[in-house]
Amino acid sequence: MGWIRPLHPLMLVAVAMATVFAIYNATFWAVWTEVFAGNFIRGLGFAAAFFFLCCALLGGLAFRSVLRPLIAALFVLSAVTSFYMDRLGVVIDREMIQNIMTTTFTEGKHLITLPFVLWVGLAGLVPAALVLAVPLSRRRFGQTLWQNSLFSLLCMIGFAGLLASNMKDYSSILRNREDLKASFQPLAPIVESLRYAAMVSRSQALPFTAIGLDAVRVSDPEISDRPRVIVVVVGETARAQDFSLGGYARETNPLLAKEDLVYFTDVSSCGTSTAVSLPCMFSRYGHKEYSHELGVSHENVLDVIRRAGIRVEWIDNNTGDKGLAARIGYTQLTNSQDPDYCGEGECVDGILVKELARRLPSIDQDTVLVLHQIGSHGPSYYLRYPAAFERFKPACHTANFSDCSPEEVVNAYDNSILYTDKVLEDLITLLSAQDNMASSVLYLSDHGESLGENGLYLHGAPYFMAPEHQTKVPMLFWQSQAFAESARIDRGCLEAKASAAYSHDYLFHSLLGLTAVQTAERQPDLDIFAGCRRNG
Repeated sequence: MGWIRPLHPLMLVAVAMATVFAIYNATFWAVWTEVFAGNFIRGLGFAAAFFFLCCALLGGLAFRSVLRPLIAALFVLSAVTSFYMDRLGVVIDREMIQNIMTTTFTEGKHLITLPFVLWVGLAGLVPAALVLAVPLSRRRFGQTLWQNSLFSLLCMIGFAGLLASNMKDYSSILRNREDLKASFQPLAPIVESLRYAAMVSRSQALPFTAIGLDAVRVSDPEISDRPRVIVVVVGETARAQDFSLGGYARETNPLLAKEDLVYFTDVSSCGTSTAVSLPCMFSRYGHKEYSHELGVSHENVLDVIRRAGIRVEWIDNNTGDKGLAARIGYTQLTNSQDPDYCGEGECVDGILVKELARRLPSIDQDTVLVLHQIGSHGPSYYLRYPAAFERFKPACHTANFSDCSPEEVVNAYDNSILYTDKVLEDLITLLSAQDNMASSVLYLSDHGESLGENGLYLHGAPYFMAPEHQTKVPMLFWQSQAFAESARIDRGCLEAKASAAYSHDYLFHSLLGLTAVQTAERQPDLDIFAGCRRNG
């Protein structure tokens, strides 16, 4: 391309940043418009300050050999993140980076839609190719250093000066409007990626701590000789608002409604994504204390229960256990070739019931089985249930929500909840038929889901701004008559407590109580069952 006049590298920096601001920041400008409504000049000063900041950071790296690949990568990155941010309302924070880094191909493939490919191609790869083709003027090394340094210094002065011109208002906005900062391209994804890398680095350096070393199974002469089997079903992306057991107008739980169970109506999740909520809910640390570092460096409640002599196994039909089953039995069903339940590289949750039925005859001791569902994982809700469960029609049959009406998206999601109703009912029916054991089922979803409310889809929003659709989750408990007699849990007492506010914080302590494991780790006030045991 010799006919194009070589461009000064620092001019390319300014043009590239202007392009990023113009093309990839639709969400930022939408929030900006709301924040600075009625004060356009102040808003321009704020935006200009961050333009200067980006130019300063990139200008310091404006070396001829690295600048074009770096800008090209920024364009592609911004195209990817802006698609999910602008189309689905996804916020790219550290937890979202964690979700991305811990996801699997099976889970992630549904997010690669035709509109995504077209947007990344046109708004990411094409500009990136143009940047790579632009010739840059040559500078001596010393000239490069002083020009880059001067450019970055002047930009930083512009950044600081504009912020200082209205520091009181701007600092308040930066403190209180996390959504504005979180939507800013390209800094937000880069900063959050660095934060994630730092978190992982810190975690790897921490010593691993065993907990509940004093754990013992409480001996009780009144307990039946039959083994206790506790099935913990970890739901995926099921939100409380769509469970008819909790008052939803649609009958999404027709089978469970006929069962003698207790449904808890006000339960909050620890996080808004599986990567956070799953390890947090089995941790001894509650929502306010939990961190990734604490989660990976400490044993969880399943380890404590196993230490007390109870058999513990994890059976997964999702994207893994996030390290929770590292020291217990683990079975992955997602890649099974079962023709009755599997297709398109994944299985519906009926396979969990089949696997449990296969295992039950060999159980001869107290056992906790964790069944991890694929549940209602989006965006391909239509793949989460067999065709026979498509009761709510028309349903969205694509991962691209823009091709469906809001009603079709909700219909597909509700059909997945209807199928979860069937799976849980089949589990209860199966366990009810086992006369040789005392059994129970505790179901609790990891987090909820947004279905277009306020422009948000899927999950993973920062907890401080997440709607209740992502943080309110369904929870229910069923016990056989033999289990009720063995564990002495009064169902009427549980029902009386079912409308109280609970959270994932209770799971650790409630499982210890349910398994009759005695340890100093258990806090009775966080054990849902503690006040409902007869004679104790």
